[in-house]
Amino acid sequence: MKDLVSILDGNTFLVSDRRGDIEPSFDFPTGLFSFDTRFLSSWVLTLDGQRLHALSVDDSESYRTTFFLAPGEPTHYLDAKASMIRSREIGSGFDEELTVLNHSGDAAEFTVRIEMGSDFADLFEIKHAQQKVGRTTIEEADGALRLTYRREAFHRETLIRSSVPAQVDAAGMTFRVRIDRNGEWRTRIQVSTTVFGARGEDIRATLPYAGGRGGDAIRAEHRRLIDRAPKLGCDCEPLAGAYHRSLNDLAALRYESIALGVRLIAAGLPWFMTLFGRDSIITSLQVLPFLPELVPPTVQMLGGLQGHRVDDFRDEEPGKILHELRYGETAGFEEQPHSPYYGSADSTPLFVILVDEYERWTGDTALVQQLEPQVRAALDWIDSYGDLLGTGYLWYRTRNPETGLENQCWKDSWDGISYADGRIPGFPRATCELQGYAYDAKVRAARLARQVWNDPAYADRLEREASELKQRFNRDFWIADREYYALALDADGQQVDALTSNIGHLLWSGIVDEPRAGKVVEHLLGPRLFSGWGVRTLAEGEGRYNPIGYHVGTVWPFDNSIIAWGLGRYGYRDEAGTLCEAMLAASTYFGGRLPEAFAGYARSRTGYPVEYPTACSPQAWSSGTPLLLLRVMLGLEPQGEHLIIDPAVPPGMGRVELLDIPGRWGHVDALGRSREADGRGTDG
Repeated sequence: MKDLVSILDGNTFLVSDRRGDIEPSFDFPTGLFSFDTRFLSSWVLTLDGQRLHALSVDDSESYRTTFFLAPGEPTHYLDAKASMIRSREIGSGFDEELTVLNHSGDAAEFTVRIEMGSDFADLFEIKHAQQKVGRTTIEEADGALRLTYRREAFHRETLIRSSVPAQVDAAGMTFRVRIDRNGEWRTRIQVSTTVFGARGEDIRATLPYAGGRGGDAIRAEHRRLIDRAPKLGCDCEPLAGAYHRSLNDLAALRYESIALGVRLIAAGLPWFMTLFGRDSIITSLQVLPFLPELVPPTVQMLGGLQGHRVDDFRDEEPGKILHELRYGETAGFEEQPHSPYYGSADSTPLFVILVDEYERWTGDTALVQQLEPQVRAALDWIDSYGDLLGTGYLWYRTRNPETGLENQCWKDSWDGISYADGRIPGFPRATCELQGYAYDAKVRAARLARQVWNDPAYADRLEREASELKQRFNRDFWIADREYYALALDADGQQVDALTSNIGHLLWSGIVDEPRAGKVVEHLLGPRLFSGWGVRTLAEGEGRYNPIGYHVGTVWPFDNSIIAWGLGRYGYRDEAGTLCEAMLAASTYFGGRLPEAFAGYARSRTGYPVEYPTACSPQAWSSGTPLLLLRVMLGLEPQGEHLIIDPAVPPGMGRVELLDIPGRWGHVDALGRSREADGRGTDG
């Protein structure tokens, strides 16, 4: 996405090239999208028949961009008699203001043309091109261009208007203008999109923002959200930059759910602009100490859409938490199972973990009592449908071999789970971090049962089951001669022995036996897994290792934030600090915005983190990473009605101060200093 420019407001987003043009693409989602449909696939500007080139692009704000353009090739810029300014901002559609500047010594005539079109492609059709089933019609009326797509009850529309008269045809708009010497001409073009419901209404019209708002309203909402977050003061510029960028991106990724009309955080631009169980839960865990009010809509939505039947097509089972919710054509006509789709084995235990962590921070027992049936159902799923082989472990195997996901853990690409020699195991699979999540879910639910639900017998049972799982896990997953935990067990109960970042999640869950933690840490910070920029998903030297492979050697910021949290849990604060420093240093090469993933090349080899070509950016759990790292460095941990603050700031960072941390304790401040800052060590 390096040469692309994006603006977004929730799950409405526009991706163009660096001159602002959109050209049809079936390999990357360029265009204007909302609720999983592409409403514009062509938007190409010319001046006197010439394409323009960018002199400069101002994309400092998430919802608006300004392009400064000149016609012709770059070698001709010195001779340009005109230039253009192209300013746009997003809403339910987008508005674009075009300004033509005449730099010649005389009045001049110009022809401004925008080629316009829409293929109304579903986001899934971008990845897998297919012939549209419905029909697109184009209507020119009253100086506007209306593009309409219908397939039975599925109805989408794009309406384009200009503030000055234009010559409108089926492929766009043409403006023939005369501009005085050193004068200018401008027009504002408005693109409106409509997502029709079954009764012919725009289904976004009933939402709080009625499907759209202007840039000023978007800016004000972002500012209100950011102003509610704790204030960071620090000596470390990378930390300050990453924190500021993360809050802005999280604000931009919020969207209105059609299902319940609540504000949720989309998982990531461009592929994942919707609710994802796993991503949304982990992002909620990351932001909880900073913006706890973002969490209730997510857990309520996930609880409300919890599985209640066996549906092979959607991988749905009673008690299971969804993986992904889509609104597009392929989901609506059941060509894809995402309405919603339940193909993840980790969303369900993570849901239980989030409910408990939310209560520990906020003291909101009312929500926990409201969600008690959903939490109990999730725990029942872990022990029933989740334990496919009856061995006491959490397994996965899709019920839908046609369009379901093979891998239903976070490394869900086809080759994300492998033996050390590169072979791929069969199904079902029980990955190690799933067992850690299940263990943690039972421990946390036992606390809720005892302290909130007044069910000590249930609490005793859950604690006993968690203890037995921990004992069983440390027996069956530990590879004694290599001194690390297997990535998974295969269907025969044999160890899938690749060395991966998943073992860091085990530290976070607490399932690791204390005497073994040191060896796990040695592997995580050793040269095979630690690149210098972060922990790789798969260790160098493993059969499928590839430093630019999606889940087989890249570095994922969210993954590293969970690992840092786990290192801190087991008392390895210096090692956690090493990961924090590495992530924040990497963020400076991405303008403060950590992407979904980046290459796993060694820091000593490249000197900078190498971009992964199709990484989502912004992505919610990458945006949440600096927040969780800040929690780890300051040692923030709720305990009863109090917040424990135990800083361990990495060397060289100096002072780190976080003011007005919200929680059940009201608001408190935290201060930490690295040892070099004052020669005395950390304090709080």
